[in-house]
Amino acid sequence: METQSEPGKQQTTQNGGPLRNGYVRNGGCCCPAVAGDKNHHVMQNGGLYKRPFNEAFEETPMLVAVLTYMGYGILTLFGYLRDFLRAWKIEKCHNATEREEQKDFVSLYQDFENFYTRNLYMRIRDSWNRPICSVPGAKMDVMERFTDDYNWTFKYTGKVIHGVMNMGSYNYLGFAQNTGVCEEAASKVLKQYGAGVCSTRQEMGNLDKHVDLEKLVARFLGVEAAITYGMGFATNSMNIPALVSKGCLILSDELNHASLVLGARLSGATIRIFKHNNMTSLEKLLRDAIVNGQPRTHRPWRKILIIVEGIYSMEGSIVRLPEVIALKKKYRVYLYLDEAHSIGALGPTGRGVVEYFGLDPRDVDIMMGTFTKSFGAAGGYIGGSKELIDYLRVHSHSTVYATSMSPPVAQQIICSMKSIMGEDGTSYGQNCVQQLAENTRYFRRRLMEMGFIIYGNSDSPIVPLMLYMPSKIGAFGREMLKRSIGVVVVGFPATPIIESRARFCVSAAHTREMLDIALKVIDEVGDLLQLKYSRHRSIPLLDRPFDETTYEETED
Repeated sequence: METQSEPGKQQTTQNGGPLRNGYVRNGGCCCPAVAGDKNHHVMQNGGLYKRPFNEAFEETPMLVAVLTYMGYGILTLFGYLRDFLRAWKIEKCHNATEREEQKDFVSLYQDFENFYTRNLYMRIRDSWNRPICSVPGAKMDVMERFTDDYNWTFKYTGKVIHGVMNMGSYNYLGFAQNTGVCEEAASKVLKQYGAGVCSTRQEMGNLDKHVDLEKLVARFLGVEAAITYGMGFATNSMNIPALVSKGCLILSDELNHASLVLGARLSGATIRIFKHNNMTSLEKLLRDAIVNGQPRTHRPWRKILIIVEGIYSMEGSIVRLPEVIALKKKYRVYLYLDEAHSIGALGPTGRGVVEYFGLDPRDVDIMMGTFTKSFGAAGGYIGGSKELIDYLRVHSHSTVYATSMSPPVAQQIICSMKSIMGEDGTSYGQNCVQQLAENTRYFRRRLMEMGFIIYGNSDSPIVPLMLYMPSKIGAFGREMLKRSIGVVVVGFPATPIIESRARFCVSAAHTREMLDIALKVIDEVGDLLQLKYSRHRSIPLLDRPFDETTYEETED
């Protein structure tokens, strides 16, 4: 059993020293910890966790939150003023004004999101959709462009910005490259098979490469069988409706990807949302579902399906899979795990979040993942029992109607996966997995030491750095590009309106020297834009509930 401190009482470490709590996102009590014990193993909830599990979600400082709301308020007021000036044809730029021939149509600009796009997003639109003209490896080339109509359109100068460090692509293991064994193998297959199949798997598009790939994926995951698809997004959105329908219940994490949300909505099943990575919230929904059944009729649900992700792409957090599986077994429901970002990026041998926690793949009913990140390719897969895969081959819209995966893409996946497994006769793939883990921990630690607020798990290669204020979204992206660092900045509606952030993606292709250069630039820009909001440093905990993170305040 855990020992939790009483609310309002100061906690102490085992040596008697005070342990002061900072702010936590979800609130609640925290447990005693030894601040100097770094090589501990978390053993709680019946010993479900056999490794440290450290996640940081420092609460937004009050002053920053107030200034952020004020910033959006001022921008909103100016937006209404600009709409007024457009209506009276006073403003020079009329791109946001509907054409005269459409004046009798229902207005396209009605709701808040269109208002936001028109008056707020356009101010920083140059921070997105930057065209690159090279391989998206550790470094890339970016096409230079400019705008003369307030970011509504862009023109190209014909110049190229060479050698921009790529800190935004999901190239976790560095397989997105145009040289090496995988490139040679894909080129050979391209000459032999061509670029496209022009048919579905059920007709004339079932190649030997597809069969070989699916057998390899099943072995890699440790499951009975697997099926592959040409598009990662459609793997979720088109297969969830094949698995659940009306009369079924989906329990979905509130931060699940749009493809999972779309698939759940298309299925016709009832959807209930639980708080992000909060097992108390999930168990409450499970209990209510089993006790009360379906609305009105109170009949038992035909199926109950829990949907979670391995790594959440906006938060950098890792699913508490041991606890999810424990609840799945306790209440006898099904589990759908999306490993789009975790496959290849987590685990001693890159086999994802299941291996990361040392769990049995058979405990996950539907294992989904994509080839678009760690494998440097395209498409997705679903792994599980042979019965499941045979069912999807007949009932999945992606299998029946979608064109088969391109043969060179399939070969790229086969080559990179065999490299990770060591079946190419080298240790290159395993070295990449190890390098990614080292780079991730180093990059996260250095950013936290600088005083930035960093979200997510200490082992997650997705590193969100909080910007908060709308004016700093565009400024951060521009200042980083000036210093030859390409980053992704994210704002509403992809994040809550006051939780804008920069999202760094660490890669095994990044050398320590490259990371040091990037960190130096981030430190410089952080000082310039005053982004070092953190007031706490995270400390490892010997035993704690897993819906909270504890902080020790730093002395100013």
